[in-house]
Amino acid sequence: MTRTRGIFDGLEGEEPGKDVSLSSFETPLAERMRPASLEDYVGQEHLVGPDGPLRRLLDRNLVPSCILYGPPGVGKTTLVRLLAQVTDRPLLEINAVSAKVAQLREMVEQARELKRARGGQSALAFVDEIYHFNTQQQNALLPAVETGDLVLVGTTTENPWFEINKTLLSRMLVYTLQPLEERHLLLLLRRALEDPVRGLGRLEVAASDAVLGELAARSGGDARQALLRLEACVQAVAVGGGRVLDEEMVERVTGRALQRYDRSGDDHYAVVSAFIKSLRGSDPDAALYWMARMLEAGDDVRFLARRMCIFAAEDVGLADPFALVLAESAASACDRVGLPEADLILSEAAVYLAAAPKSNSTYLAIRDAEAALRKGDRLEVPHHLHPQGSGYRYPHDDPRHWVPQAYLPQPRRFFFPGSLGAEPRLTERLKRFWKRFAAPGEDRTDKEEA
Repeated sequence: MTRTRGIFDGLEGEEPGKDVSLSSFETPLAERMRPASLEDYVGQEHLVGPDGPLRRLLDRNLVPSCILYGPPGVGKTTLVRLLAQVTDRPLLEINAVSAKVAQLREMVEQARELKRARGGQSALAFVDEIYHFNTQQQNALLPAVETGDLVLVGTTTENPWFEINKTLLSRMLVYTLQPLEERHLLLLLRRALEDPVRGLGRLEVAASDAVLGELAARSGGDARQALLRLEACVQAVAVGGGRVLDEEMVERVTGRALQRYDRSGDDHYAVVSAFIKSLRGSDPDAALYWMARMLEAGDDVRFLARRMCIFAAEDVGLADPFALVLAESAASACDRVGLPEADLILSEAAVYLAAAPKSNSTYLAIRDAEAALRKGDRLEVPHHLHPQGSGYRYPHDDPRHWVPQAYLPQPRRFFFPGSLGAEPRLTERLKRFWKRFAAPGEDRTDKEEA
């Protein structure tokens, strides 16, 4: 009778099935696999590569007070600890979520004592998620940062230019960390899969580069998420007595890919910007991708519909006046239908707007008119246009439904029609009435502009 291999059977130095081995797997894989040296650190070459600004400072045993800004799982905390290790500085850690002002002052005093004891070398004070600090807490660190009693390194997933006290930020550098590339994640996953001490090597589960690539692709550039998914998949294989991790198991265990997206943060604005610029660039495929990204992350359908209404007026404009009608109809239909089917309505509108001819002539016209007013160009209403004025000529009394008549006391020009879609037709009509719309030297048979 064959026995199914248990997940902890056959681990070196342990009896099969003993719970004693369970403790080694209680610490998450991402924590166990933290790099022990800067050489093992993966990613962020723009900062710690051979020519990176942080690497050059570290080579001279220097660490500036700085903010490490980036999404979760890209190595911020690991990098902080390596900064302290490489420069042989004491590391004082505190979490901004739970820290009190009294604790911060205690940390500052401890840092001063360490500096005196170490002949003037400052300790490194690490504040995780520093954006949680209020103004009072941030101000408690200011004197120590300014005098160099400590080297302050804060990490944040939120934009520091908006979330960090400006007086503190002016004394610190900001380094931006990027989501890890697939090649980085593949290296980390392979290292964790095969490491018999800190990783999953003792479980003796194999995986091809294609399968690890699938895990990497589903992790959204987040190393912690990639390692979490790998650990769950490998343990699921081992529990069933298997030896090979395949794509079917990845699908069953990990489900949908991680969506790196914050509906109120930088990701939101970056994706929205990409969506609008794809529409403006007449690329329906790119527009659909970015729109799907927003919908998949749970963004507000009404927000998307509003943005397309604005786009229809601003970027399609009179090149296709129907675009605004379609966008408004789509917004109304989405309200009536709701998700999930509303994505079909938004898709139709997005493709139409992307494929439509483009003109921003009306956008430029209203902006120019507003600019003229801001500069003080304020004209009086002509007497004949006043409600009780005299001399106004009613256009419908003329067979052409137009009469030569001034509507401004002095000529002004704001609207310059484009050459695509419906705008040439509008230009032909307008230049029959107003000479300012005719091309230079063009003959006109109708009455001149009043």
